[in-house]
Amino acid sequence: MPDVCLRDLLGAARGLTPADTVFRNALIFNPFICGWEQGALAVKDGLVLGIGNYTGKTEYDLRGSYIVPGLIDAHVHIESSLLEPREYARLVVRHGTTTVVADPHEIANVAGTRGIDFMLAQREGAVIDILYLLPSCVPATPEDVGGATLKAGDLRQYAGRCGIQGLGEMMDVPGVLAADPSIVEKLQICSVRDGHAPLLTGNDLNAYIFAGIQSDHECTRLDEAEEKLRRGMYIFIREGSTEQNITDLIDLVTPDTVSRCCFATDDCHADMLFEGGHIDQCVRRAVECGLKPELALRMATLSAAERFGLSDRGALTPGRRADFCVIEDLRCLRVQKVFVLGNEIVEPIYGTPPPFFSTFPGKAPSAEDLRIDRCGEARVIGLIPFQILTSSLRYSVTTQDIPDFERDILKVVVCNRYRDSPCGVGLVHGFSLKRGAIASSISHDAHNIIAVGASDGEIRSAIDEVICSRGAMVAVVGRSKTTLPLDCGGLMSTLPYPKVVERLQDLRDTTEKMESISDPFMYLSFLALTVVPALRITNRGMFDVREFRNIPLFVE
Repeated sequence: MPDVCLRDLLGAARGLTPADTVFRNALIFNPFICGWEQGALAVKDGLVLGIGNYTGKTEYDLRGSYIVPGLIDAHVHIESSLLEPREYARLVVRHGTTTVVADPHEIANVAGTRGIDFMLAQREGAVIDILYLLPSCVPATPEDVGGATLKAGDLRQYAGRCGIQGLGEMMDVPGVLAADPSIVEKLQICSVRDGHAPLLTGNDLNAYIFAGIQSDHECTRLDEAEEKLRRGMYIFIREGSTEQNITDLIDLVTPDTVSRCCFATDDCHADMLFEGGHIDQCVRRAVECGLKPELALRMATLSAAERFGLSDRGALTPGRRADFCVIEDLRCLRVQKVFVLGNEIVEPIYGTPPPFFSTFPGKAPSAEDLRIDRCGEARVIGLIPFQILTSSLRYSVTTQDIPDFERDILKVVVCNRYRDSPCGVGLVHGFSLKRGAIASSISHDAHNIIAVGASDGEIRSAIDEVICSRGAMVAVVGRSKTTLPLDCGGLMSTLPYPKVVERLQDLRDTTEKMESISDPFMYLSFLALTVVPALRITNRGMFDVREFRNIPLFVE
């Protein structure tokens, strides 16, 4: 900072010259003490001067409201909101979020470094600060190759670049434990390293942490989170569309542990963000579960900032960014106003993003491709409500049994969208569909086309609509089709968020008529994720995550 600028700022901090803006008559949350201060908050040049006796060129009388530092999401994949980054920022800022730490591995799996470059370019002009972690596992496993493979050399060029905060979630646990040279090389790129180790425990957990991995957002049980915390990890307590872990994990948070605990949304569709909220909703949910509001706010601000070495935010102390939100009623935590770098954010204007196209195969699978010819004891993926974990079930089935509405067993199909290859066909329990089919080009992490349905014809029709749209979420009932085009890499829409929310409501209305479970597309999107136990489906067929191998549909 030039001496003349520092001299001006120090003079203003001392109260010798006016601040740009002063906020009076508010209780100001201080996460260092998990308590509240009363006084005038002064801001100049986008930075906090301090809390004290100040005058400003512009002054706000907040009439007893609360000021809270800008909220921070510690782990998210923006692509999974279905919005491109600037539009995502335009939506979440309404809820008091001013910083997100995102891993762009969804679009990196589709398009490699071209996808990373696109996401980085979208930081410019975004209404909040979007920071990225480099995608460490593209593909998620050596067999799950999507549109790209990223090696350490591909990632190293981004290290130290503005907007790059560290290395993203290391999902290849077997590769870490085996000291795979390619994994070790990636871990050496950045000093900040995020983890992804569901149900890992004991000496294997020790080895995973020994490799230099510092955090985990995959805890679903309190004992799992406690063990990882004791071993020195940061724990991101997740509350997303399907992964709702606050109820089970919030007892982990105490005054002694709160500095190691943060919130993460990983992931929420745009309609959930619009209707329910973002990190503000995490705070509300934690308080409903019995956590003191001050501890919840500490998790949502300073804890996340400290985890990522962001000493310029997370609290409203001298010299930090003047990112904060104004809340009238602490009990319901409804955000009234949001300020980023001291400037009030009024409804930002939608801007059309540049095009980002992706390739798709020329045709949907044939009737023969979807046929299951055998009978016997079959492996069936079991959905677990509000989790991305699945169970490994077994049912005795015959060809004519499927779909089996009484036992809720449906056919699930994955088509490779990058190469001409056979599709994978499996069985799933838990969607409750009685008619129709749904399909999507969002299928973590390779993002092949995935579909589930009550008839082969409707499954094929839904997949065909995804292909014709060059990426979409589709619900088909008979000849009727409801579609949300995902024209940005087959992952995100270029529509304004109100339009995306509207289309998602149309899809929801259609799937309700099918008698589906809530949020079927989010559950569907994770069924091909081969790094989360237990049973999955890929374009190669059924996959056992615990054994880490492809397995036949029928038990031999």
